[in-house]
Formats: sequence, C-alpha cells, structure tokens
Amino acid sequence: MWVYEKKLQYPVRVSKCDPHMAKLLAEQYGGADGELAAALRYLNQRYTIPEKIIGLLNDIGTEEFAHLEMIATMIYKLTKDASVEQLEAAGLGPNYAQRDSALFYTNSSGVPFTAAYIASKGDPIADLYEDIAAEEKARATYQWLIDLTDDVDLQDSLKFLREREIVHSLRFREAVEILKDDRETKKIF
Repeated sequence: MWVYEKKLQYPVRVSKCDPHMAKLLAEQYGGADGELAAALRYLNQRYTIPEKIIGLLNDIGTEEFAHLEMIATMIYKLTKDASVEQLEAAGLGPNYAQRDSALFYTNSSGVPFTAAYIASKGDPIADLYEDIAAEEKARATYQWLIDLTDDVDLQDSLKFLREREIVHSLRFREAVEILKDDRETKKIF
C-alpha cells in the first residue's frame, strides 16, 4: 500500500526570487528526462518485468513523484514573489498569460510534456538499460542546474536529487545483473 507523508522527501529552501532559474527547473518538471517522465516510465514498465524486479520499479517510480513534488516546490518558491515584469524577463510571460503562476508540465523551452517521453520496450533488460540511461541523463541535468545557480540553499536540494539519481542508476544496474544471471540459467525468458 502506498502512503503519502505530508512532507517533502528533502527540505526545499531558496534564498531569493529567481524566475529564470525556475524556468530552467521546468526541464526536470515536464521535460523528457525529468521526474514525471521517469515516474510514469517505471510504473508502466513494471507490468512487463519479472516479478522479482517489480518492487524496484514501484519503489523508484513512486520516489520520482516525490522528486516531482520537490521540483514543483522549488519553482513555486523561486517565482512566488516575482513581478509580472520579472516573469516576462525570464521568459515566463507566455505561462503567465495562459495560467498565471500555475505550473504546467513543460520543459524549460515551454514544450509540453508528451507520452512519447515514456520509453517501454517490453524486454526487461532493454527497459532497464533505458532506465539507467534516464537516470544518468537526469543526474547530468541536475549537475548543470547546480552549476547555473549561486543559491546555496537551492543547490543543496538539487544535490540531494542528483545523488538519488545515482542511487537509482546503481539499483537498475544491479537488476540488470540479476536478470542476466537468470537468463543464463534459463530461469526466465
């Protein structure tokens, strides 16, 4: 059973209003390598994966939703005190015109989220390699986001998320080895 705790997985603090950084963080909110795509990918793949790996995909998939919540909180905090002029200067004018300060699943360029981001081949090992790549791409993006801000409070939360991507990648690598061993001993597929 899934239980929602009414707190963030890790505290999110920001030290200043920064709509430009909020716009960049949208990449991890609704982008191809972002948290929503990862959560949906893993929770979808769990239906065509051997039973011994289902729990891993479920655990990581639901954790990605916790990361999505953290990113949304960062974006909110970075823009909550912004003027219309600041939002427009940061390239968020179209979002403001359409939905005020409401979040919408887009990448940092404003391209809407699409189900095409959710990779699922149906072959367990192929899917796990896709998952490793997704985690490594997210890790790289978090590093670049860290590099793009001088807000040490924001960097702290981004570093937490970057480290979780590394852990997820390692867990998926372990799952690949388990499935390869099973394939070699003819236990599965």
